[in-house]
Amino acid sequence: MFSLPNKSTFHFSKPLLAILVVTIMLAGLLFSNTMRNSNREQKIMENFLFDEGMTLIRSFEAGARTTMMHEMMSVQLPIITLLNETAKVERIAFITIIGKDGQVIASAGMHDPTTDNELTREVFKTSRPVTRMLNEDSEEPIYEIATIFKTLTGDAPQMMRSRWRQRNPTMLQLEKGEAVIHIGLLTGEFIRAREQDFRHTVFMGAILFLLGSAGLYFLFLYQGMLVTRLTLNNMKLYTKNIIESMPDGLIVLNAKGAMTSCNPRAIEFTDMSREQLKGKMPADLFYGWPQTDFIQAGSDAPQDSQISSFSYTFIHPDKTEIPVEISGSPLLDNSGMNLGAVLLLRDLREIRNMEQQLARSQRLASLGRMAAGIAHEIRNPLGTLRGFAQYFGSKAEDDASKEYSNLMVGEVDRLNTIISTLLQFSRPRDPDFDEVNITELLEKTYKLMEYDFADSKMEIILENVCSETIEADSDLLLQVLLNLLKNSLNASKAGDSVTLSCQNNETSIFITITDTGVGMNREEREQMFDPFFTTRKAGTGLGLAVCYQIVEQHHGTFEVQSQVGQGTAVTIILPKQQNTNRETT
Repeated sequence: MFSLPNKSTFHFSKPLLAILVVTIMLAGLLFSNTMRNSNREQKIMENFLFDEGMTLIRSFEAGARTTMMHEMMSVQLPIITLLNETAKVERIAFITIIGKDGQVIASAGMHDPTTDNELTREVFKTSRPVTRMLNEDSEEPIYEIATIFKTLTGDAPQMMRSRWRQRNPTMLQLEKGEAVIHIGLLTGEFIRAREQDFRHTVFMGAILFLLGSAGLYFLFLYQGMLVTRLTLNNMKLYTKNIIESMPDGLIVLNAKGAMTSCNPRAIEFTDMSREQLKGKMPADLFYGWPQTDFIQAGSDAPQDSQISSFSYTFIHPDKTEIPVEISGSPLLDNSGMNLGAVLLLRDLREIRNMEQQLARSQRLASLGRMAAGIAHEIRNPLGTLRGFAQYFGSKAEDDASKEYSNLMVGEVDRLNTIISTLLQFSRPRDPDFDEVNITELLEKTYKLMEYDFADSKMEIILENVCSETIEADSDLLLQVLLNLLKNSLNASKAGDSVTLSCQNNETSIFITITDTGVGMNREEREQMFDPFFTTRKAGTGLGLAVCYQIVEQHHGTFEVQSQVGQGTAVTIILPKQQNTNRETT
């Protein structure tokens, strides 16, 4: 089929647009959040390293100040001074040293050292560092670590030990490791970083969820599109197969009444190529095509407009005529606008043949009844006339009278033959069905007509003989073949040839007689089986009518192909098996 391109408006998919917008937004947010987190982590790292460096610097400064103050004043223990100086670091919440007896040796920062006795006992019990988290519900939790504090190692000079033991005996606990140091570090910055990381994780999870949802939606949408495309392709293929295999022709007209598509059956009817039909108006190509109905249906006709059916005959260049019945209906879109029309072309050749056969049968029946009456009225007087002619011939004394008498007898016999044929035509005998070998039947026919063709200096050819048997009356079929061969003989001239052939399929036998004689025009083909129709001066016009009647009794048909000056081919189509339920004609 061919189709003309149609202008269509591009419609953007709303779900696809939504997915595109969400993807762009999420990509922007993801990029912005990633850059922000990268900067935040860089800043946290720089702050942490800065604080660690400053802690070391302050420790050196505190040690230096403690040494200087001790040398200058010698008022308190150096460890106390060092603890107070070190606790000034912003990240340190408190520093506390508690002895084994529970007494606070030194303390600095925002913390009550009396609450550390339990933790101190646990350190002395395990001899390992112990940690815990303080003020977990506050905005600034404190990470506390406690471990045994020992000032002097075993390799310290004895003089140094004696000096500090004399000035402050509490240093003896520090020397022996009988004290625990508690350091509290502020963790608010890390808590806030962890909260930001959590929010970032939640945010990223939401982004991933949206992206996953969009991906799933797109996947389902794509799957649905594939299913829809597959269904559409299958429907197109299904529709195309239906249209291509339709026994009727189909032509589609657009809104201007021009042909846009058709199926092979319509091409067969019109005997034109697709390129010749595409975009053309039917009235421009086919003479006598009615313009009113189809042009109205193919334009801006109202929705309730109907296309009336009518008959049309396509005439091919070889003068072949194909009568069709054309009917159609308007094509409407979803909004009810008329897009054109669909035309269906139904082949009427078989119907016309059936009508002709019915008319021929009716004529044959009428002529049969008339022939039967005439034959009965004429046959008896003919016998009397023949007897008188023979009597007068026997009494004649001169040769002329005898010649006239013999001529009268011959004409009476010829008339009697015609009457006998009429009687056979009016009251045909019922066929005696039996198994008939087609090969034997054709060979017998060939032998009976061989000398007739030889006398006329013509050739009869027997070819493609079928080795099949059918259920038929061999005598009646022989009569049909002889009549057809005699007609071919009379329609040909010296030097021509006549071919007798046979083909078969699963259910039927096709016997064909082909000659190269004068041929027939359309009117002669239509009337060749009518009684008393003949093109020969000496013919009666009853031979082919009897043949047609015999073939009908065998539930068969004739196919005739003939062209003037090119010969004729007559095919007898007979079923292999006779259905006993069918009545003979």
